[in-house]
Amino acid sequence: MAKRVLKHAILGLLRKQDMSGYDITAEFTKEISQFWSAKHSQIYTELKKLLDEKLIEQYIEISGVKLERKMYKLTEEGKKELAQWLMHPEQIPETEKDTFALKVYFIQYIPEEKILPLFQDQLDQREQKLSELKSRYQLIFAQREEKMGLAADELGHYLVLTKAISREESYVDWLKKSIRFIRQKR
Repeated sequence: MAKRVLKHAILGLLRKQDMSGYDITAEFTKEISQFWSAKHSQIYTELKKLLDEKLIEQYIEISGVKLERKMYKLTEEGKKELAQWLMHPEQIPETEKDTFALKVYFIQYIPEEKILPLFQDQLDQREQKLSELKSRYQLIFAQREEKMGLAADELGHYLVLTKAISREESYVDWLKKSIRFIRQKR
């Protein structure tokens, strides 16, 4: 049975504050994108289900003279649902999807002259992503962590960002070792 993780991601965002569908979608392109993704259409489909399940409520917010935004807020039942999910131990997934690793598994079918460029391209992309993550860390946490510590509401973001940095560092290290190994085999 699928767990509807998106359901709980949306409930978690709405636990922080009321949001419009646009706001929720924007959150998935910011920090959450380091560990979870959802498309605009998936989010709005899930919002409809959450309304039907009475885990969230909808209201209209007037901004300016005419601008109306549909806003969503968590109900008490939604808070209970989120709390239950947060406290439930998580099983390690069978596999993490990694398209590049799948291609590497079938490396014998890649022409030899294309293998190193494929690895180099992946290394370049991963190093770029690592650089972006480290810049984000410097911007958000470096000075606060040194001087005054983290606020309680920053802990989750800090832990997830440092996990993403570790993941990319490990991937970059593996790619560099693999490139050296491939060159030695030639």
